This record gives sequence, C-alpha cells and structure tokens, in this order.
Amino acid sequence: MVERVKATDAALDLIERLKEKHGPLLFHQSGGCCDGSSPMCYEEGDLMIGSQDVFLGRIGDTPFYINKKQYDYWKHTQLIIDVVEGRGGMFSLEGVEGKRFLTRSRAFTDEEYKELKESIES
Repeated sequence: MVERVKATDAALDLIERLKEKHGPLLFHQSGGCCDGSSPMCYEEGDLMIGSQDVFLGRIGDTPFYINKKQYDYWKHTQLIIDVVEGRGGMFSLEGVEGKRFLTRSRAFTDEEYKELKESIES
C-alpha cells in the first residue's frame, strides 16, 4: 500500500521525544499565513479536527491531517516529514527543541496514484 505521508528517521526520533514529554500527538499540515506551510505538531486535543480535514495516515503512530483545500493541491504527492535545525511554527511543539518539522514531497508515479484512487473507491 502506498503511503500518502511518511517520515524520515530524524522526524520519527523527534516525534518519540515529543510523545515522551507531551503524551499523544497529532499533526496538521498547515496552509495558513502565520506558519507558512509547515507540518504542525500538537498535543492530541489541542487542535479540533473538522469535516474539512483529510486524514492522510500515521507517522510514528501519530495521526496526520491536512485541510481539504490544501489536500486538493497536494493529492498527487507523497508528503515526507523531515526535521531541520531552527525554529518552526510558534504553535508547533518542536519549536522549543531548536528544531522544526519540514515537509518535503515527491510526485506519485502513475501506478501509485492509480492504486491510491482505487483504494478510495473500494
């Protein structure tokens, strides 16, 4: 099965550290003006997931969502969550760690995209 979202080893390590400090987490791919288009990491329950949010999958056993409008632009790509040095979004938990999550992407192959579409339809 093709994954819509996955994480690098560095991102998975940081997710585990954040879970140890904060408990269960969730991610939301931001598309807003304040934090650019950063993947935002929250304590579970600190962000209300709504009917316009699309569940992409799990990274580090943590749910990952994206707003439907943003999803419509990116549905042909796999999101790859990574970590870099520096300060990220002011509301995202990793900021105090001196690191920030970063979204990289790659276009799905025709075969992968077909598989994803078929899995939604079934």
